[in-house]
Amino acid sequence: MGEDPSSLDAEFINEDDLEAFGDALAYDDMDSPSMNAEDTSSVYHLSRVPTITSQSDWKPVYNLTKSPNTSSSPHTRKRQVLPEESSLTFSILHYPLLVITLLWLIVLSFGYLLVRLSIFVSEKLIFFRDKKGSELVKDLENAHSYAEYVATAKQLDEYLDLNSWCHEDKYRYYDWRTLRRTVSDMKKLRGERKYDKLLVVLQSCLKSNFVGIENPIMYSHCYYGTKDLIERYKTEVVASINAILTTDKISLSDKHTFFKIVSRNYGKTALALSGGASFCYNHFGVIKALLENDLLPQIISGTSGGGAIAGLVGTRTNEELLKLIQPKLAHRMTLIGNDPFRVWFKRWWKTGARFDAVQWARIAQWWTMGSTTFKELHERTGKMLNISTVPNDIHSPTILCNEITSPNCCIWSSILASAAVPGILQPVVLMQKASDLKTIEPFSFGNKWRDGSMRTDIPLEALNAYYNVKFSVVSQVNPHVMLWIFKNRGDIGKPIVRKSGKTFRGGFIPAYLENLIKLEIIKWLKLIREFQLFPNLAESDWSNLFLQRFGGNITLFPKIRLTDYMYLLSDPTEERLGETIKNGEHVTYPTLLFIKNRLSIERAIAKGRNVTKGYGRQASPDEHEEEIEYQSRVNRYDGDQEDTSIYSDDLDSFYDEDEDEEVGNAEETAYKRSFLGIQEEPAVLGFDRDGEINDKGEGDTRKTK
Repeated sequence: MGEDPSSLDAEFINEDDLEAFGDALAYDDMDSPSMNAEDTSSVYHLSRVPTITSQSDWKPVYNLTKSPNTSSSPHTRKRQVLPEESSLTFSILHYPLLVITLLWLIVLSFGYLLVRLSIFVSEKLIFFRDKKGSELVKDLENAHSYAEYVATAKQLDEYLDLNSWCHEDKYRYYDWRTLRRTVSDMKKLRGERKYDKLLVVLQSCLKSNFVGIENPIMYSHCYYGTKDLIERYKTEVVASINAILTTDKISLSDKHTFFKIVSRNYGKTALALSGGASFCYNHFGVIKALLENDLLPQIISGTSGGGAIAGLVGTRTNEELLKLIQPKLAHRMTLIGNDPFRVWFKRWWKTGARFDAVQWARIAQWWTMGSTTFKELHERTGKMLNISTVPNDIHSPTILCNEITSPNCCIWSSILASAAVPGILQPVVLMQKASDLKTIEPFSFGNKWRDGSMRTDIPLEALNAYYNVKFSVVSQVNPHVMLWIFKNRGDIGKPIVRKSGKTFRGGFIPAYLENLIKLEIIKWLKLIREFQLFPNLAESDWSNLFLQRFGGNITLFPKIRLTDYMYLLSDPTEERLGETIKNGEHVTYPTLLFIKNRLSIERAIAKGRNVTKGYGRQASPDEHEEEIEYQSRVNRYDGDQEDTSIYSDDLDSFYDEDEDEEVGNAEETAYKRSFLGIQEEPAVLGFDRDGEINDKGEGDTRKTK
């Protein structure tokens, strides 16, 4: 390609691909009565469609019938009649019930606003009376770097006497007795070099949210820090894993099996970027903070505007990203453009969309380095990019585009599809590289796709299915979600500041009312969805807009001011982008310790998985030569144990279908239990009695009092 990926002046535009994309968009939908099987086949294979260029009739030659609607307004399909509409009662009460419900929702929303306002005033008054505390909080919010943030946070914890909580093991929200015993056992067994028994202990504790240590509340009592016991556990686990990796008292095949099992049990970490129009630029600050502290996960998901940023992050290396994420990047954010009202309104009236898809594709190609595919992206950077898209047909399942489901799909086309909000951009066709890898053609028989935020803004279930993701960091900036976000027991790195009764923000009654009203709103929204009271405007199902899952294990909510809504559909200036990046950084700082503790263990496991990969049960004819090769692998990773390069060696490190299928094999399972010497306790391995993987408990299920 020749261009520098880290340069803002680089160009990756492919005119032939843009032309093929425009031709694919020119086709009518597959359910058009004028389309037959032969025409459908041609949509998939042809990259250039002859068109009539008459000024009075611009139509593809494959659509020879004219719509009976001669209006210049956007063409829409005939609305499908719902089965419920055959009911006389439904027909009579449908809209009256909808109006009454919406009015009640407005009343509830107003009440919710009053409650949130009272909590906000209450919290501000507490620190207003405490001059020193107020100054420290202000310094914390204005920290210029993570190091400065940590130093100020520690001062604030000491001033408010919050750090004393860290030194005491006891706490009701995690099983501290089991954790303390586990740390003691690992340290003792490692010191005595009883590695066979150490394997059993590690197998028991290396799983997601073991004894509740990944509960966000464990990081919500201080501005910086968690229980000292959790820190000791993390340090001892990493040391024990490295001891297993380097010892010669355990066979290479046993090490290989051990790391494969614990990798499956512990799972992977993913970063998910939500949609949110221009609010998505806050994601840049999140990415920058993670990059500067070497904590960026290799699995990245993006939806709508978040998909464009995820595409940039996925196609560039971490070094290239650090050069790109700066205020000057605003010069590449020209999606909105400067079209006058009469121009874009005319386009909207004719097409039903404010923006032109081909023009957006031209701009998006810089973000994705031309027509880079998901497979090519992984080969270049080792990252696993996922873009959430929704089919134009409201009843069809969604698709998470990645190197597994659509390896040859052009990333820029999936980004456009994920951003195709009704009224903003018409549904688009996904494009893929043809077998010659030089031309592109429609993907999935030319079906059209639209905004992923409509149904799956944060596709955690799909990420778990494809990559065994069991821990997620979500950057959430959707404008319709931000107004309802409230953590009544504090958030990670944001403890409750009340001097007495440090349980709920604003006090028990306001927090109770906030949750009560929110649940009441959700109840009525679910009723609207269940009985399909809300019409499918713009041929889209809007029922999940408020009812889907919007968060993860760690959810970042950048601060959004009311004035920011004025720029919701506008390109940023350098100054505004700089402020937005800084805003994203600051909201990420409190969570970095939590992420670091999780990734320290995950990367130690991934390191062991990479080093032992390829060593099966059968011993090599030359064991000495095999041991020398193994030690050279270990030495390769002996530098920084946090090195992210251990993830990018092989896709199998994250998703090895052949190897993971072996886990369910009865003979292999029996062997794995046998070498660990735990035939009497199969539960600690994560297996049920039939030898199948048991994923029912994604963490420790013990209850503590």
